[in-house]
Amino acid sequence: MRSYLVVTGVLFGAVALAHLLRLIYAAPVQIGAEAVPMWISVIGLVIAGGLCIWAFALARGARGA
Repeated sequence: MRSYLVVTGVLFGAVALAHLLRLIYAAPVQIGAEAVPMWISVIGLVIAGGLCIWAFALARGARGA
């Protein structure tokens, strides 16, 4: 269980980092003909960052299986 939580934390951390880098560099993202607004990355950063922190907090208390 602990390894699952660590892997999950790393993956959510990578997603949060991608959103943070998009916000820092103001990188444009386009899906089809529609531009994705920057506020979507703010929401993604908060959610992914929260899930990353939560996963590592759970992994700290979990026993290795």
